[in-house]
Amino acid sequence: MSDNTKVALVTGGNRGIGYELVKQLALKGFKVILTSRNPEMGESATQKLKESNLDVHFLVMDVNDQESIHLAAITVSKEYGRLDVLINNAGVYLDENKKLVTVGPSILEKTMATNFFGAYYSLCSFIPLMEKQGYGRIITISSEYGAMSEMSYPGVGAYKLSKLALNGLTQLVAAEIKGDIKINAVDPGWVSTDMGGQAAPKTPKQAAESILWLATVGPDGPNGEFFRVGKRIDW
Repeated sequence: MSDNTKVALVTGGNRGIGYELVKQLALKGFKVILTSRNPEMGESATQKLKESNLDVHFLVMDVNDQESIHLAAITVSKEYGRLDVLINNAGVYLDENKKLVTVGPSILEKTMATNFFGAYYSLCSFIPLMEKQGYGRIITISSEYGAMSEMSYPGVGAYKLSKLALNGLTQLVAAEIKGDIKINAVDPGWVSTDMGGQAAPKTPKQAAESILWLATVGPDGPNGEFFRVGKRIDW
């Protein structure tokens, strides 16, 4: 690998927006690590991209498992020696149309485990690799449902709380990191994926395009901000 080839990692990269992010990063010349907790789905998605001569590699990583994330970070360090871009994309949407207090604690716990703690452990494991080279770009795939203003409206409470916490995590980490490392949150909008459903107006390709500019911003680019379609939005 030539010294100037940047390495990117996308969590939950085997389908939907994650898959499209992997593809577009590879088309931009990145060496991309596609992670998924499902080995068969991950391998199959990676193979498909490799057939288009894209520099994509598969790594099993379950964001619900702290040890799995830790081991993945060790592998990335050993095999690539660097990580330039991290996209925390893996997420779940488990809410039924019930009140938060009646939906049952297991739904909230599972949602927080993936959407919040998964991103938190990924940051803990991969930021040291970025700090070693004094450079990194981190993108948190969030949602406008995580905006503070959304908390005044009922519905999808577990999902909303997980994204609110994720937004807070993004701001805290942005305030703490040193060097040319930037972390920003993005709302991809309503996208036609397994999660968004077929009625959604946006394709995964369009969503990925509206996100990826943050992977290559310069040293004067934003840090600790929340974006939708390239525009800053309120937390």
